[in-house]
Amino acid sequence: MAFARLLELAASADRQGRCRFTPFLTPPEAELALAAAKRAGVAAARQGGYPDAERTIVRFCPPMVEEEPFPIATVEVTWPHADAPEHRDLLGALMGLGVKRARTGDILLTGDHAFLFVEAALAGVVLGGLLEAGRTHVQTRLVDQIPETTMPEGQEIRFTVQTARLDAIVADGFHLSRGSAADLIQNGGVKLRHAQTLRPDARVAPGDAVSVRGHGRLTVVAIGDPTRKGRLPVTAMRFGALR
Repeated sequence: MAFARLLELAASADRQGRCRFTPFLTPPEAELALAAAKRAGVAAARQGGYPDAERTIVRFCPPMVEEEPFPIATVEVTWPHADAPEHRDLLGALMGLGVKRARTGDILLTGDHAFLFVEAALAGVVLGGLLEAGRTHVQTRLVDQIPETTMPEGQEIRFTVQTARLDAIVADGFHLSRGSAADLIQNGGVKLRHAQTLRPDARVAPGDAVSVRGHGRLTVVAIGDPTRKGRLPVTAMRFGALR
């Protein structure tokens, strides 16, 4: 979402004397929204439905106006057997209902069920229409919040790469071939620092977030000094597919 549109939305909150809400934003867009709020002189907060959500809605509220709750619905998805749908199946099913990506937040897979975060106005559409994801029949229900026991936990992984290029990090971090990693990147399936990156040779540094469509995401914790064989040791935290 462009800064000009975010600034217009923040300014309209001040003019109308009520809170206004953005669609679900990526982390870089959310930072732009906070900057827009500061310029417009309104308060801003963001929420994605659970702690540390990646995609969030930003609320703009003018001074002395009571804050309104975020219009986010949490939909639990379950299925009757072990053939679990993947992230891409759930996202595709939502798109098949005519739900635009900007109106949905993270898709949180937790093993035997999933949680979808959508604009509250769309809850009825999702509950009434989401009957199948991929080839799996699913059931849905609204929940107030997700159980703490289902919060995503990162897994520490360690591997070595010849060079800290994006395709090398994706390949070793997600157990893919270097060619498959390069194809994913060039086809728009990889984000580096929350932005789509089409260059396999993009440099990755400690602290960078890397997400791969259908595979999950990782955060690079450290890149060490070269080993005797000239390879770079990488420590990262890997999470399941959330976006």
